[in-house]
Amino acid sequence: MGEPTHASGVGEVARALLSQVHPVFMLPPLAASLFGAVFAGRVTPAVAALHVTALFFAVYTAHVKDGYVDFHLRGEDDDHPLSARACRRALVGSTTGFLTALAGLWVTAGPGAVALTAPTWALGYFHAPQLDTHTVGATAGYPTGIALALLGGFYAQAGELTPAVLGLAGVFLLFLSGIKVVDDAQDYDYDRSIEKRTVAVVLGKRGAHRAAYALMATGMVAVLLLAAGLRQIPPSAGAAPLVFGAVALVARRADPELATMLLIRGSYLFLAVLVAAVWFRPLG
Repeated sequence: MGEPTHASGVGEVARALLSQVHPVFMLPPLAASLFGAVFAGRVTPAVAALHVTALFFAVYTAHVKDGYVDFHLRGEDDDHPLSARACRRALVGSTTGFLTALAGLWVTAGPGAVALTAPTWALGYFHAPQLDTHTVGATAGYPTGIALALLGGFYAQAGELTPAVLGLAGVFLLFLSGIKVVDDAQDYDYDRSIEKRTVAVVLGKRGAHRAAYALMATGMVAVLLLAAGLRQIPPSAGAAPLVFGAVALVARRADPELATMLLIRGSYLFLAVLVAAVWFRPLG
């Protein structure tokens, strides 16, 4: 597909391309898609696989484009494994993979599933340098992709959207946006120097801290309300915000780097408890 910056040969090119798969950011949208399928109550494996594949290529596109912009255009990074030419070819390949999976979704799940999935590629491709310089785009872009992954995974199986899945998508958007605010605070000084308007730059570190935890708290309260008010969400789902809340309390006094690490892992626990609650329904 092209030459990496510091190597040549098929094996080294393959390793350079694989280096753009970042599991910490790749796994949540794929997991959200599968959770949506499970939440629908019936899973057609081939349809679920197509949706997960589309999301994989959407997120891979985001990673390649972000690295291309940060190293080859902005000069922010010290190094990058792919040459500019290899990045462009990788983007063509990932976009082709995404469109192929999207075509499969159209055939197996219909245009509604495609309409909910197609924006995930746009969010990834335009994250840098368009969305990541503005407050809303930098904060809500990735959480919006997760919310769409959940909705698309559900719709691909059920052929409809319900108030329960819309509510849960809103929850993911809220609390993941809070985590993103904490994450962006790590780069406060640099972002301020280049006039990158993250929430931390706009509100200051203290204001961003308050906004982040307000978003996360609102999301956790929303889960409790959904579990109490909607039959489709089992009461045991109320354990998920308790687990995440415990992690958030520990993270609240940590520095932004450690807080981000804790909160991301707390989000994994949150999703795991939700999946267990929906799958096993321990309280009936």
